[in-house]
Amino acid sequence: MITQSIQAVLFAVAMILSWMVLPTPANSKDPFTEILATAETLAQLRRGGFVLYLRHGYTDNSKPDHVPHVDLKDCSTQRPLTETGQLLVAHVGHAIRQADIPVGTVYVSPLCRTKETADHAFPDKIYKVDPDLIYTANMTREQKVPVIARTRQLLSTPVEQGSNRLLVSHAPNLMDLIGYFPKEGTLVIFRPLGPSGFDYVASITPLLWPELLK
Repeated sequence: MITQSIQAVLFAVAMILSWMVLPTPANSKDPFTEILATAETLAQLRRGGFVLYLRHGYTDNSKPDHVPHVDLKDCSTQRPLTETGQLLVAHVGHAIRQADIPVGTVYVSPLCRTKETADHAFPDKIYKVDPDLIYTANMTREQKVPVIARTRQLLSTPVEQGSNRLLVSHAPNLMDLIGYFPKEGTLVIFRPLGPSGFDYVASITPLLWPELLK
C-alpha cells in the first residue's frame, strides 16, 4: 500500500498539471489518445517484456537551456529539475518498486535533468547515457532523424521476460515519434514488436499510482 504522505504529494503535483492538455500531432487530424493503465497492466509489467518511457520531473523554466551553447558537462547551461520535480520522480521510482515492476537496462538522455531524474527515481541503478535520446525540441528536422530512429529502435527491440527496459527522456521526443506529449513524471508503456515496431499500451500519470497500488 502506498503511504498517505506519498498520496498527498502525488495528488498535489498532479493538481499543478491539471490545466495542461495534450497537443495535437502536427501531421494528424486527431489528437493522440492517452490510455490510463489498470491493475491488469501492472500484472503484465510484473511479467516483463515491455519498454517503459519515463519523462523527467518538473523543471525550472526561468533557467532555460543555453541554446545553441548547451554544454552536456555543465548543468548550469541546462534547464534544471526543481525540488518538486526531484520529489516527484523519487516517488514515481518508489511506486514502481512497490508495484514489483522489474527494471533491467536503463537508457538515459545526456541532459542533466534526465540523469538527475534517474538518480532520484532509481538511486541504486546504474544507467547508460545514450546521446541519441537527447531533447529534440530545439533541433532541425534533419538533426532529429537519428534521435527518432534510436528511440524507435529502443521501443521496438524485444525485451526478455522477467525484465523491462527503461528509457528516461523528454516529451518532445515522443511527440515527434508518435504525437504524444506526456506530462512530467508520466511512465509510458510500450510493447516491443521487433521488426514490426511497437505498440503503445498505456500510461501511468503521477496521480494514478495511488489508485493502482491500492
